[in-house]
Amino acid sequence: MPNSAPHQDIPGSDDHEGTPGAEHSAVLRQTDLRPFMAAFPSGVSVVTTLDDDARPRGLTCSSLASVALAPPTLVVCIRTASPTLEALLDQGQFALNLLHERARATSDLFASGAPDRFERTEWRLPLGASGPHLTAAAHAIADCTVVQSVAFGDHTAVFAEATRVTVRPAAHPLLYGLRRYAGWSDAAAAPQPAEATARPAPPVLPSEGAAGVRR
Repeated sequence: MPNSAPHQDIPGSDDHEGTPGAEHSAVLRQTDLRPFMAAFPSGVSVVTTLDDDARPRGLTCSSLASVALAPPTLVVCIRTASPTLEALLDQGQFALNLLHERARATSDLFASGAPDRFERTEWRLPLGASGPHLTAAAHAIADCTVVQSVAFGDHTAVFAEATRVTVRPAAHPLLYGLRRYAGWSDAAAAPQPAEATARPAPPVLPSEGAAGVRR
């Protein structure tokens, strides 16, 4: 994601329709996917890496998904013009930090593009890490190696294999949707739908040849 709030830059799609009576002309209709994707709540992450000068780079990203379990592969979608993407592809690796529900400020910080964002948050680079670990803000971290990248429109999909995963079971995820944050604890505490009343068992029909069955 670019340096803006999560879900604010989901790429749009272009449809081309022919105009009646006008050869070789087309009507360009742009669909803004942001309201649609805002209606699809998700977790929030920060993608981090190092550039050629070993300076940390990072941005807030909510466009991610798992691709395969074997090999363990995921995909993140990042604005093609992003300096973080450039560094990530040059290095061939990155860390994916899933933010916990008390890390809203970190999400906003890394979405703001502030040049001092790494000076304003706690991070470490453990031995073997693929990028900075946001130790105070993340409840799960995946160190990833880039496998393939595909540019499409104004974004680039980066497919990567997770080489190491660190999880803090006691922490809960930060959620984002409809232009608002929410905590997993609050969402999980909401009353659950009552269990559906058990359906009555279907009547037992007499078996073939039993009394009451006519041929």
